Amino acid sequence: MARRQRVRTGREGAVPGIIVNAALLYLANVWPGWSIVPFLTPSTSQVMGAVNAAWIAGLAANAVYLIAGMPLLRALGEIVVLIFGIVAAFRIWDVFPFDFSGSSFDWALVARILLVIGIAGSFIGIIAQIVALGRAAAGLGKRS
Repeated sequence: MARRQRVRTGREGAVPGIIVNAALLYLANVWPGWSIVPFLTPSTSQVMGAVNAAWIAGLAANAVYLIAGMPLLRALGEIVVLIFGIVAAFRIWDVFPFDFSGSSFDWALVARILLVIGIAGSFIGIIAQIVALGRAAAGLGKRS
């Protein structure tokens, strides 16, 4: 018996992406709010604009993917979302709105390492999406 191959539409993950980004926006900005997190300092307000922009970009991109899941559009959207994420990560690096002074472990170092990993991964993601964009523009990788 022949196995059916599933045709990828580019819409996979759009609904969970919308839900997660909307939930993060609500939790951080409405209830309970970022200020209840014990290791975040008042300077967190200086990064929330960039963080919110990244979440909104992700939410908007997923809404577009849900409507029109074309590979070309998805690759473009992912590049935009990754750029917003990089901007947010650099803003967090600059402000570093964390206070880990109550711990004997060097959580600040861990946070910096995770930021570097996230930034590096985002740049790698942009390269991968540029390749996907080129493949989509050339009509490669289509399944029937």
